[in-house]
Amino acid sequence: MSPAKVVMFVGSLRKESFNRKMAAALSALNVAPLQFEFAEIGRLPLYNQDLEGEEAPAEWVALRQQVKKADAVLFITPEYNRSVPGVLKNAIDVASRPYGQNTLEGKPGAVIGVSPGAMGAFGAVHHLRQMMVFLNVPMMQQPEAYMGGATQMFDAKGGFAQENTREFMKKFVEAFAKWIERIRG
Repeated sequence: MSPAKVVMFVGSLRKESFNRKMAAALSALNVAPLQFEFAEIGRLPLYNQDLEGEEAPAEWVALRQQVKKADAVLFITPEYNRSVPGVLKNAIDVASRPYGQNTLEGKPGAVIGVSPGAMGAFGAVHHLRQMMVFLNVPMMQQPEAYMGGATQMFDAKGGFAQENTREFMKKFVEAFAKWIERIRG
C-alpha cells in the first residue's frame, strides 16, 4: 500500500510557532510510511454559511479538496483560553461544512498539544477530541502527546533538541501509521 497522505492542521500562525516547528520536525523524522502536508489555514475567510454554493471562497474549496484527497488528519495545536485557537476552529468548520459534506468524516486522526507551559495544551487537546467525536473522526487514543516545555524542545536547525523527545515522537508517528492502516482497512 502507498504511503498514507496526512494533512497537518497547525493551530498557530506565528512565524516562529512551536506548533509549526513540531509539524516540520515530525515530517523530517520520516519514520513511518506517511506523507505529510500542511493545510494552510491562516488566510481562510471566516466560515459563513451565506457564502456556500458556487461562490464559496476559493480558499475554502482548496482546503476541502486537500482534505478529501488525504487519508488522515493530524492536528497540532497550542492552547488559547483552555481551547483551540480560533484559526483552527475556523478551519475545522470550513472542512466540515456545509452539513452533510464533512470532508473530515471517517478519516483517522490524531492530535498533539504543544505549549511552553507544563500542561502541553491539555485543555485544547481534549476540546479538539470532543469536536472530532461529533465530526466522526476516529482519533488515535494512545500515545497521547501533551508536549510542554516547548521553548527548549527544538534545536537551531528545527529538529528535536532532546533524544527522548525525538524517540517519543517517533513512537507517536509509528503508532499513528498503524492507526491509519487499521482504520483504512
